[in-house]
Amino acid sequence: MARVPRVVQSVLDNYLISFNKYFPNTIEGVYLHGSISLDAYANNSSDIDFIVVTRRRMTSKDAESLYLVHNELALTYPKPEMDGVYIIQEEIGKLSTTETTEYQENAYYNNGELKFGEYFNFNPITWYLFKHKGISVMGPDTASFDVTISLHQLSSYVLSNMNSYWKGRISGMENSIEDVMNYPTEIIDNEIEWSVLGLLRQYYTLKEYGITSKQEAGEYGLQHLQDEWHNIIREAMNIRDGLKVGLFNSEEERIKHTLGFAKYLISYCNDMFSPANFNHT
Repeated sequence: MARVPRVVQSVLDNYLISFNKYFPNTIEGVYLHGSISLDAYANNSSDIDFIVVTRRRMTSKDAESLYLVHNELALTYPKPEMDGVYIIQEEIGKLSTTETTEYQENAYYNNGELKFGEYFNFNPITWYLFKHKGISVMGPDTASFDVTISLHQLSSYVLSNMNSYWKGRISGMENSIEDVMNYPTEIIDNEIEWSVLGLLRQYYTLKEYGITSKQEAGEYGLQHLQDEWHNIIREAMNIRDGLKVGLFNSEEERIKHTLGFAKYLISYCNDMFSPANFNHT
């Protein structure tokens, strides 16, 4: 099992003290997924991806106290940020809240904001990682839950995600290319890292039927993709590691390589991993 970094454990310890102050005897389980469960936590970059199981549903009536829990924590620990959802046990493994008897809102915390609604991250990736690599901070081991995500579900979701979220994101960048080229370097860095390594994680899942970290996905891309894409992959990996290495001559060159790589990889995955080629269940 992956090791929980010391700073993450400190955040979680304080979180539990604060939560139990406002909501005593309410938590049934606290689980981690994401980069921490992949043993790929990066200081000042990774979030604490959490799923908290509660004895009763957290509703908008709890908003004020729940906001105080997260706000107090964020003031003490600006980094790493918590990012996750509150669910009841019946929702473990559900791909959407509508799979339960009726639509219900979930409380979730994302990008420093507490919200109530249909949670965006109930998907095969989340639950596959939860089942096979999730970390139990409190409550039964994740492997003990009846969560079944087939390889077909995993692959279908990833390919659909590439052709919706990722294709739309790349099209948006192309349609506003002049504006993008005038973004501050930090924002361009974030876009390169997010797009290149994010898409490589999708590529890895489609080829290997598993889930890997961003840096490992970068290494995988260097091993399996043509040399012409290696510089932009290394650029993304260097950004992730906080390294400043001049692999390109201008921001325009970096952006165009990012867009070219993204369009190539989406097209390649559509050709190689279309539903007609799925032989796994």
